[in-house]
Amino acid sequence: MVIRLFCAAGMSTSVLVEKMKEAAKEKGKDAEIAAYPISEMEARLDGVDVALLGPQIGFQLGKAKGLCEPKGIPVDVIPMADYGTCNGMNVLKFAYKLVKNSK
Repeated sequence: MVIRLFCAAGMSTSVLVEKMKEAAKEKGKDAEIAAYPISEMEARLDGVDVALLGPQIGFQLGKAKGLCEPKGIPVDVIPMADYGTCNGMNVLKFAYKLVKNSK
């Protein structure tokens, strides 16, 4: 599973990425997780299974859907509570659920 997180600059999300990697390891899931600034989204979608947006750029969901949906990539905004507490397990589950529901 290839998961990409996008946020304003790609920095605040890096802590969440690490927590998600720990959660994936704990669950025995093979997941490649990385964060990038939203400005790089179009260039970073090859081979991606799911894209997640940081809540601070949730207003760009329409633009993100325009880039992701033609490629069959589900995209949504990370729930604020999970993002704010860096709950890697919940965000990982959120990502897997998005993929499952898109099939």
